[in-house]
Amino acid sequence: MSTSPPDPVELPTFAQVPDIRLIAVDMDGTLLDPGHRIDAALWPLLDELERRGVAFCPASGRQYATLARQFGAVAERFVFIAENGAYVVRRGVELSSDVVERDVVVRIVEAVRTLGASGADVGAVVCGKRSAYVERRDDAFLAQCDRYYALLEHVDDLTTVQDEVIKVAVYDFGSAQETTVPGLEEFSHTHQVVVSGEHWVDVMNPSAHKGAALARIQAALGITSAQTMVFGDYHNDIEMLAEADWSFAMANAHPDVRAAARYLAPGNDENGVVRTIAAVLGIPMGEPA
Repeated sequence: MSTSPPDPVELPTFAQVPDIRLIAVDMDGTLLDPGHRIDAALWPLLDELERRGVAFCPASGRQYATLARQFGAVAERFVFIAENGAYVVRRGVELSSDVVERDVVVRIVEAVRTLGASGADVGAVVCGKRSAYVERRDDAFLAQCDRYYALLEHVDDLTTVQDEVIKVAVYDFGSAQETTVPGLEEFSHTHQVVVSGEHWVDVMNPSAHKGAALARIQAALGITSAQTMVFGDYHNDIEMLAEADWSFAMANAHPDVRAAARYLAPGNDENGVVRTIAAVLGIPMGEPA
């Protein structure tokens, strides 16, 4: 994300309330505040969206189990885009998945090991349907993983994991863009190598991204791009923004994301997602329940 303070962004106003039927929202840097918390004003808004028949879709690089835990008892209402689009779950049932071939997983793990041996402070997370797996066990690395993976298993050798793998994530304590991306360059010709944050890179099948996942959800629900609203802040949100006529970049978004979106929303430090949804759909913002 941009390191300079963003210019103030006003809430959008439109002549008519659009017929929105699906709202997809990135989590980190978008819905979550800088402390990685959900604003209390979201909960009554979700109740009103359900009353209006608007589907709500958290869309994240996070594990499905982590997303479901964040939303608690109301998670069963939603459709989730997890693992940056590689795993989609609706009302607790898998809607789609995009499994990475085992030999590719092994090669990615070995490439991350090579990066580490060359001096880069990196660690791999093999993300399966049942759990996520790590072989690096120091507290600093596990603290970063625990934030995103509610189900996390320690193994001696990541190349022996027996699970359907949908993504390999790499955490870089330095700059993911400057160190990890070049180290995984060989995979960029055949797979998605996505920078999903300052320190995270995800490697997935070429067909796996948030945009493809959102398109599948739209088809399953019979919803058009003109009825879809999307919010994002980083590169892994760009394809998703392209699937919605009502695409919003956060004020704190990366410049590339701002360029890809049709509209701007106030930043995640101003509860921009909730306030923008309420403004666009004409929902009064009362006191949080």
